[in-house]
Order: sequence, then C-alpha cells, then structure tokens
Amino acid sequence: MSLYTEIMEQPGVIGQLLAGQWKTVQTIAAEIRHRQPAYAFLAARGTSDNAGRYANYLWGAHNRLPVALAAPSLFTFYEQPPLLSNALVVGVSQSGKSPDIVRVIEEGKTQGCLTLTMTNVPASPLARAADFVVDLQCGEEKAVAATKTYTAELAAIAMLSVALAGDETRLAELQRAPDWMRQVLALDAEIARLAERYRYMQRCAVIGRGFNYCTAFEWSLKIKELTYVTAEPYSSADFRHGPIAIVEQGFPMLVVIPSGKVFGDLLDLLKTLHGQGAELIVISDQPEALALAQSPFQLPTGIPEWLSPLIAILPAQLFAYHLTRVKGYNTEAPRSIRKVTETH
Repeated sequence: MSLYTEIMEQPGVIGQLLAGQWKTVQTIAAEIRHRQPAYAFLAARGTSDNAGRYANYLWGAHNRLPVALAAPSLFTFYEQPPLLSNALVVGVSQSGKSPDIVRVIEEGKTQGCLTLTMTNVPASPLARAADFVVDLQCGEEKAVAATKTYTAELAAIAMLSVALAGDETRLAELQRAPDWMRQVLALDAEIARLAERYRYMQRCAVIGRGFNYCTAFEWSLKIKELTYVTAEPYSSADFRHGPIAIVEQGFPMLVVIPSGKVFGDLLDLLKTLHGQGAELIVISDQPEALALAQSPFQLPTGIPEWLSPLIAILPAQLFAYHLTRVKGYNTEAPRSIRKVTETH
C-alpha cells in the first residue's frame, strides 16, 4: 500500500461508502430534521478541516444550514467553550483520536446538542463520544498524506446534504462520482509529465472559490506536506485584496475553476494573471480556462458544481505526488509529520 495506490483506490472507496452508509445517513438526517438545529458547529483539523470548508458551502447552499467552524482551543487550553444552544455538533477526523476534537463533541453532548462524527475509525474515542457515526469505510490509510479519507469525508458530507433534502436528482449525481473520478485518474501519465516542469518550484499560490474553496486549501496542504513548497491558498476574492501583488513573470498560480456560478469571476482573475505573465496550472472542464494554462488538467464535462470538489482534488493529489517524486523526496514519509497528529 502506498500513497499512489490510495489515490487510485478512491473511486472504489466512494462507491463502497455510498452503498454501505446510505441507510445510516438517512437515519441521521431524519433525526436532524426532527431536532431542527439552528446551525452546525463543526470541529476538525488538517485535511478534515478542509472537508469542513466544503460543508460550510454545501450545507449552507443546499440545506439552508449555517455552519460555524469550531475553535477547539476554546474547549481545551482556555476551558471556555461557547454556548452551543440548538446546534448540530459535528466532528470530522480520519483517526478519531485528536483530543481537542473529542472535547468539542463531549461538550456538545453536555450542552444537550445532537452530536455526529464522520471518521474512518468507528471504534475511536471521537466515535464513542457522539450520538451518531458515519463510518468512512476507507480501509486502513497508511500514507501519511491523506487522500482517500479526504474524498470520503467530502462524500459523507454530500450524502448528508442529499439525505436532508430528500433530493433524488442529487443522489443520482452523487452516485456518478466514482465514474467521474476514474476518468480523472486516467490522466495520471499526462499529469506526471507536466509535473516535471515544476522541479524547481519553491513557492506558489492556490486559488479556488465557492464550493472549491476547500480544494484550494487541500491542494496547497498536499503540496506543502509532500514537496515542501510554500503554497498559500486563497479565494479569488481575497487574492485580489492585496496578495495579487506577489504575482510576477513566471510566478506559479494553481487555479481550480470548474463550471458553475463562480466560473466567470475566476476566469476574469485567470485572464489577469495570464496578462501578468504568471505560470498557470489550471484544473477545469472549460476550454476557455484550460487554454490560458501552461499546464491544463481537464475535468470531465457534466459534473455539477456542488459535487466538483470530490473530482477536482484528484488531479491536484496526483500533481503533488508526482512533483514529490520529481523533486526526489519520499512520498511515503514526509519529514516532521506523522499519520496521526493528536492536538490538544
């Protein structure tokens, strides 16, 4: 088992999750509708925190459920947790072992809130602390850099959104995700070839917006933890508020720009960056965006915007993997980090 094989496993993992946890998710959705929480309060760290950014957009847009991302230090070091009246308290974690995330769930239960965990270890401390558990069913993830657990977290978040809405159309779209993922993974050889161009890259910025704000953060995280390149994530809006000043001739810009409501805004920025001489690495399904890139990664057509983060992260993962190899680093043992990080 290696990082590469875990990246390639993802279509099967998502198909298995959809088949194995749909009834559980429907039960959870029924209880949420019964309790009618005013908002979701979500705690996570690292890659799982990026999945939380997806929930922020998806549950807000499709379920009218506001999402607040927790500050776990309030529950541990400061011992002054906020009031969580009528909240759905959610913990998202690959391992389910981080004490600060467990503490948030425990406090939610103490305050009488409905609590939910999404984890790959259903016997973990986090799972034991919650009222409900969605088992990500990924099998053991041995690579330090999380890949299949991240897309499984996204899929679990999407499943809950669909179940809450009772939306059969979106369920059918979600069930197509494994096929779209396979199409993207078929680009592996081309992505490996393009990664050679960035052997000496030392810094870059990563742009996404809307549903794919999470993708920008997760892509930048994979680049940092595997290739040791300084990679800063931004929304296209925030990037215009000052950081765009860093762009100069040849500066690498990694942009996630699928079809959808934010496409026009991202395309305008892409054209500006192109005009400034930036080196553009672009993930998109639209020829107009791909044509501006030195390194285009093409997504399949027909993916709905709300579902695109599950698919768009795959070429980003492959790019980070191949760039790590090009730079001569170990894809299985990034320096200074371990598979399970237990923060307090």
